[in-house]
Amino acid sequence: MSILTYIAGWPLVAALALVVVPRNYRVVIRAIAVLATFISAVLAVKMFCQFNAAPVGPTGFRFEQIVPWVTSLDINWHVGVDGLNLGLILMGAIVAFAAALCSWEIQSREKEFYILLLVMTGGILGAFASLDLFFFYFLHELALVPTFIMIGIWGRGARKNYATFQITIYLSVGALIALIGLIALYLQSGANTFDIPKLIEHAKTNPLAVNVQNFIFPLLLFGFGILVSLWPFHSWAPLGYGAAPAPTAMIHAGILKKFGLYGLIRIALPLMPQAAQSWMTVLSWLCLGNILYVGWVTMRQRDLNLLIGNSSVAHMGFIFLGIASLNLIGITGAVFVMVAHGFLAALTFALSGYLYQKTGTLDMGELGGLCRKLRFIGTALVMAAMAGCGLPGFANFVGEVSIFFASWKVFPLVTVLGVWGALVIGGIYMTRAVRRVLHGPLPERYAAVPDAGLWRKLPYALLLASLFVFGCFPRLLTDPIKADADKIVAMATGNPEKPAAVSEIKNPEVRN
Repeated sequence: MSILTYIAGWPLVAALALVVVPRNYRVVIRAIAVLATFISAVLAVKMFCQFNAAPVGPTGFRFEQIVPWVTSLDINWHVGVDGLNLGLILMGAIVAFAAALCSWEIQSREKEFYILLLVMTGGILGAFASLDLFFFYFLHELALVPTFIMIGIWGRGARKNYATFQITIYLSVGALIALIGLIALYLQSGANTFDIPKLIEHAKTNPLAVNVQNFIFPLLLFGFGILVSLWPFHSWAPLGYGAAPAPTAMIHAGILKKFGLYGLIRIALPLMPQAAQSWMTVLSWLCLGNILYVGWVTMRQRDLNLLIGNSSVAHMGFIFLGIASLNLIGITGAVFVMVAHGFLAALTFALSGYLYQKTGTLDMGELGGLCRKLRFIGTALVMAAMAGCGLPGFANFVGEVSIFFASWKVFPLVTVLGVWGALVIGGIYMTRAVRRVLHGPLPERYAAVPDAGLWRKLPYALLLASLFVFGCFPRLLTDPIKADADKIVAMATGNPEKPAAVSEIKNPEVRN
């Protein structure tokens, strides 16, 4: 059995086990959830370390497993890993473990909360590992539904019910549009299979007609785009994250939001290259809405959670810009930022959750001077803010610089505006948040606020360490990403038999 099945399976098995545990066994419930996510994280680290030495499976993936399910439709439990999903699975497992550790803030209906948390974790890890369209979509929906429930029951703030309805409507519509596109892809491909590698191989010799591509690609672009909070379909995200409990926001913003981006790269680009090329200019200008417009909105926020939520939406613009560049450096940078942002989003929402628990508010006008009392939390928040600004040494810097170099070749004006948004707008709202929350006079009511103890420092230290490791040693991710991003770019630019790196050297204007 593949290690990927164990990585996704342990949280789901633990969720089933919690069903029979009495709800008054609070310590046992929490221990099972933490242990299950810890095992998944350890297995993900083991998989990451053994990736290069693992044998390549029959369809070109490592740690591959194929178990037939519905043979008439060719639906199988087919999992495997390559450079595109290697970092995502690792990041997802580590973030899920950190979220379980941060769930101490939940004091009511703990059994139900941890069951939903484990279902979210197992679902999205399985979706990232899946190479079958049916399970790819089904497992994402399995992970998505608990989000609505958790915000509605354990959410906070006067607008939590409004936020719950809004996020439910937006994400349900986005998932439905993407589902229509995936069904149309299955019906029109002629391959009679849900297996993604088979679909890609079939498309090399039997490409979809251009009119079919032009019908399906926008469905996937905007369906997945809504799930990722592509501007102007982004307004659900800041409100939803602002109302969500910290562990829910950590998993959704850190992990689930990457599903749509991964789907575009894994499915839409290689299978519909002509349509992809015609939509990339539109996508490049839409992503400016994320970077500039949402960045301006972020500058106006007074609530720390809303600032972090809007900042997360703004960062999605950089990833879309990398995808829109449609070259090797851009796709590699986009996948790298997906991993880096997962760690960063989880860290910032975990820190805001700690501040809310200790102070009872996230209104930055009521905070201040907390660095005097919360030395570890304050230091971690400053480091998270600097990572969000793209400071060298953190993983975000590597991915964003790669994206800007890649997009400059194709969209120079968009790149200039994007760099300005990252350096100026991002720098303003991040440093302003640090100043308001951590510096200035300390209100008397916070004089007794305690800093995090040793055990509670673990999730923040783990996420920070991940940002540092990949920021200082980026080749741990870029080398495996590059090899498989090369194949995606080659198909997306109409050269399925020629490596993209070679074509770019011979013809820098390959997209033209």
